[in-house]
Order: sequence, then C-alpha cells, then structure tokens
Amino acid sequence: MSLSPAHGARGEWYFCAGVYRKVRRSMNRLAREKSLYLRLHGGNPVDWYPWGSEAFDRARREDRPVFLSIGYSTCHWCHVMARESFEDAEIAALLNGAFVCVKVDREERPDIDQVYISAALAMTGTAGWPLTILMTPGGVPFFAATYLPPDSRGGMIGLRDLIPRVKHLWETQRGELEGAGMEHVRARRIPASRAAGGLPGSALLDRAVRDLSRAFDPVHGGFGAAPKFPTPHIPLFLLRSFYRTGDRDALRMALATLRAMARGGIHDVLGGGFHRYATDREWRIPHFEKMLYDQAFIAEACTEAFLATGAPLYRNVAEDTLGYVIRDLALPGGGFAAARDAETGGIEGGYYLWRWDELETLLSAGELAALRKEFAVEPGGNFPAVPGSNILSRRMGSGLIPNEPDPDPDPGLSSALDILRNARARRPGPRRDEKVLADWNGMAIGALALASRAFDDPGYARAAEDAASFILRHLQQKDGRLLHRWADGEAAITGLLDDYAFLLHGLIELSMTTFSPLYLEAAISLAQALEDHFPDRETGGLYLTPDDGEPLVTRPKVVHDAAIPSGNAVAARELIRLSRLTGDPVWEERGTAILSAFRREMEAMPTACTGLLLALDLAVSPSSGVVIAGDPGQPDTAALIRVLRSAYLPRTTVTLVTGGGGDATIAGTAPSYRRVDGKATAYVCTGSTCHPPVTAPDALATLLGIPSPPGH
Repeated sequence: MSLSPAHGARGEWYFCAGVYRKVRRSMNRLAREKSLYLRLHGGNPVDWYPWGSEAFDRARREDRPVFLSIGYSTCHWCHVMARESFEDAEIAALLNGAFVCVKVDREERPDIDQVYISAALAMTGTAGWPLTILMTPGGVPFFAATYLPPDSRGGMIGLRDLIPRVKHLWETQRGELEGAGMEHVRARRIPASRAAGGLPGSALLDRAVRDLSRAFDPVHGGFGAAPKFPTPHIPLFLLRSFYRTGDRDALRMALATLRAMARGGIHDVLGGGFHRYATDREWRIPHFEKMLYDQAFIAEACTEAFLATGAPLYRNVAEDTLGYVIRDLALPGGGFAAARDAETGGIEGGYYLWRWDELETLLSAGELAALRKEFAVEPGGNFPAVPGSNILSRRMGSGLIPNEPDPDPDPGLSSALDILRNARARRPGPRRDEKVLADWNGMAIGALALASRAFDDPGYARAAEDAASFILRHLQQKDGRLLHRWADGEAAITGLLDDYAFLLHGLIELSMTTFSPLYLEAAISLAQALEDHFPDRETGGLYLTPDDGEPLVTRPKVVHDAAIPSGNAVAARELIRLSRLTGDPVWEERGTAILSAFRREMEAMPTACTGLLLALDLAVSPSSGVVIAGDPGQPDTAALIRVLRSAYLPRTTVTLVTGGGGDATIAGTAPSYRRVDGKATAYVCTGSTCHPPVTAPDALATLLGIPSPPGH
C-alpha cells in the first residue's frame, strides 16, 4: 500500500488510494520541512535528513558516505522510486546502515541540483530526476544515477545490490572512490577563459537558424527526436530571426512547433495549460506535470507569434494557458503556485485519462463520433502506460501547415468537450505544490504583462501586479536582496541568479505595460544586486550563486539552456533593455559583457544557447526606443500606445512620461520630453538616430516601419 502525506499535514494524515486516512507511522525529520516534496517522504522508514550541516556533520563523525536523492513534488518517477524503495523497510534498513541519507527538493535548491546534475552528466552522460548521488562527507560525488529499481533488472542495478557493494568499496577501496570523485570536481572547477574579440556578429544568429533547420522535425514539429520538451525560447528566437531578416523558414519552424504542441496531448484541451514534455516525437503522450515556468514561456511565445502573424490560433493558446495559470495556480494574496502533480491516486495522468466505456457512457453517439474525428481516441486506448486509457490528443493530419486556419468547430465536438470538462471536474484533482518561487513567478509576471498589452486586456496586468506585489513584499528583503522561496508563510533560501534575472524580466515587462515607476525602480535595484554579488570578475559571466551564498563543492555557472533559458542569458537581455528604458549605458555594458564572456560557448554550440542568442539579437540588431509624453487617461495618448501594442516590435522599448504640458522625465535619468502643441507626443530613436517628435498615430507607425502581418 502506497502512502503519501497530505499537503499541509503536520501529523499522521496520509494520502492513500485517493482519500486521506489516519495511520500509525513514525515520522522522520522531513515531516517538519516546508517543502511539499520533502514532506511527502516524511513517513518513509529511511532516516532522511534535509540538506544541512546536521547531516554532513554526522557523516564526518561516523565516517559514512552520503546518499543524496534529489527530486520534486510533481515528478512521476520520483513517486515510483519512493513507493518501490523508500517505503520498503528492508531497503530503508540497508540505506540507514550504509549511508547518511539526504533528500533535496530541486525546486527549492536549484544550486545544489545544478552541481550534482552536472556531476551526473560528467560521470554517466545522462541526468534527470529522481537523481541519485553517492558522495563523500565533503560533498564530492563518486557515483551518479537517475531512477534505480529496488532489484536489478534489464542491465540496471537495483538498490538491494548496489548498497552492499558501495558499503564494501567504501570500507576497502575508499581512496579510489574519492579520487574518481575529485577528478570530476576538478573538471567542473576549470573556468572557461574569457573569449577575445567582443560580441559575435549577426552571422552567428543566421548560423543558429540553419542549425535549427537541420534538427527541425518537418512532420511533427519541434526539434530532434523523442522526448520533446517545449523549450519555447527556441520558437521565440526563430520569431525574432524572422523579424530581423524576413526569413520565412524561421517563421515556419516557430509556428509549426507551437501549433504541433497545441494540437498534441501535451496540451490540456479541457483545463488549459501544458504538461511538462512529450515522451514521443508526435507530442501525443505527455508526462503530466504542469509547471508554472512552462505555462509562462509557452504563453509568451504564443503571444509573440500572434503579434508576428495576426493568426488567432496563437492568441487562443496564449489566453487558454494564462487562463489556466490565473484560475488554477493563483494563490490568495497574489503569487502563483509552482506546479500540479503528474499523478492522481497513484496513477500517472489519472486525472486526464479516459476509458472508452466512460466516453460511451458520457457522450451521445454523435458527440462521440465528433470527438473521435478530431481526437485520436480509440476503444483500446492510446496511452500505453495505462492500458485501455485515452489522452485527448488531436489527429494531426495536415495540421502542421502553420497558417492553415482551424475549421469551424463541430457543435457535437463542443458539446462533447463541455461534457468531459464537467465530468473531469468531479474527479479528485492532482495535488498542487503551493510553494511560491521568485524566478518562476517572474516568468509568469512577464508573460501576463506582455499578454495584457498584446490583447488589450487589463485583467492580465492586474494578475501580474498582484504577483509582483506578493514577491516584492514577501521575498525581497530590506536591503533589496531576494529570497528564493515562500511556503506556508515562510520566506527562505538565498536568492539565486535566476531569481534576479527572471524577476527583472517580469518587472521590465510590467513597467512597459503599466508605466508605473515602481517597477522600473525595483528592476534597477535587482540589477544592482546582480552586479554586486554574482559576477565572475576573472572570466566573466554570472555565477548561479551569490558571493555570500552557501559554499558548495563547486560554484556553478550556467551557460546553456535547459527547459528554460539560462539565468546568464536572461540577465544579459534584461540588462540591455533596462539600459534602454532608463538611458543609463552602464547596464548595456554589463549585459553585453555577459555575451562577450560566453562568445566561445555560443560559437561552439549556438542551438544550445538560444537564450543568449535572443540577447545577442537585441544587442547587435537595429532597435528602437519610444518615449511618449502624455496622459494615459487621454484618447490621444491611448492612440499612440495602441499603435505600439498592436504590432510586433520585439526590440522596441516604450516609456510613458507625464507632466502637464511642459517637461517630463523618465525616472530622473532621461532628458526632458515635451508635448507638442499640448498633444500627446512620441519621441522615437532608432539606433543612434533620433527622429523629430510626432503626434499622429500613422506617423508613429511609419517611423517604426510597422509591417502588415503576414498572410494567414
């Protein structure tokens, strides 16, 4: 019987077989933690410690290696390994006898996760979660694996065999284990030398598009083979490339990928939002976690796709996704929860799956026929992991043609989806991890603020402001420094590079949406903290951890993108934008310095650095800055703003200044701007050229070269 503690529980209540039950079971140290993932293991017979000095002091005192397990609360295979092994009394006894056992929530401590994910990649060539690391009491890893079964099978060693072997090796060949571990640590400590020659040129951006075209899947969309992750920064880069060069192939790849994701099983057509990734190349079979960061970046990419094309599909997907975020992840008082679980009642995707007999019972023959015409549901099921079950994944057909309009929905299909939506709402929902993360909320704030401008919807701006208020109130300290996580009333964990970079992104987007000086001032404060605490002053770039953060076996510095762009990439782009919004050239110098520091990495593998290439595109391509002197409540000002918000202008910054009919300034740093003849007036600078001020919307559009949307 599998038992999982209820969210918020502080006693012996556990989630079991779809209901909460009270059981008699001793609790370990993790039951007192704020992390939901750690509390899920609070009833294990494993003698778990949270990461901290208590565990490592004991390991040194008793001369034991450390068994480190890293995962997160919505991870399906983390749950599987817990049920199979960590709840097994025999395996727990083996672990307790050989190791000091430490559990880490990778979302709470991405710095620890980054150190040991890098070690796993160096040792084995693969990495993922659950991540299993065996290491010395000093934190030096000597063994790495992902999921491990309880018993050896299929060439994979099981814990019952592994633990006694490692215990024997630790007692008899410790020097070899420690030596191998130190080799990996030394390899990770070698800094990349600063690349000479400054910024790469736009030729590198063109090369990246060519490289992506070779990896592009022309049949199913996306890049490479299975598994396929959304990685929406790649479509964003391709959209910017289309804007820069007019390259229709770049546009085609971006739109085809977003369309394929929207039509696949990775998209929850009933409840909105996207699952974490697809296990197949057709985007049909998802892993069912729903992460806040995926929703934010997919919505941002779809919003930009709508602005670039005018095609309603991408607006619909963006609004569907942000609707899910606001409806399902918003917390009282502002802020967004981190994620929804992959499992329901111990079944992967259980909340989202449909048996054929359920469909026949719920739907009329006509509704079922309409559903089956659009979705690849079958009597025998289409989801192999749960035989006989179906995921709602659209039949692809010719749907990858990016500008092909969707047909008018069949009334029977609309009725069928409404019935299934209502039926699903009566099921027990997947567990929500309610911790609030500064970096992930920064992503959501940015996506909501952009959508508010693009779709002329002030509701999105209000949701973004609520989240920003929550983060600045609860996770920003009096000295301006950030904390990473808020959970159950407690703010804790030193802020990392990603917290500053992604929140900087969100605040800049919110500043250009609301024109409130509060957000620009907060952005400047974050940028200053980045400069004070994160730079590698020897070789360039920014460390993941601050200079006064917890010392780890290595101090990580992340260059390449993963599911989201690297913190260095986002910091570089947002520092350049901050410079252009404030008129302070120092921030652009610091942003371009990051790009120069990683020139070698970008040139060696550009498709792994599309986040940095987004910043490079901003740095080396013609860009515009617009200042509007006016009153946001007046029609003439609103008309100028509307011109800017209805067009795709990804390299344009916009600031509004007010001041009656006379002078106005931007945050005290920009020169004065005056209304002309008492009318709202736009000042446009492109590169180093500033144009005469204009008051007519058509004249503003002409200055910015706003094109007609491509046909669709």
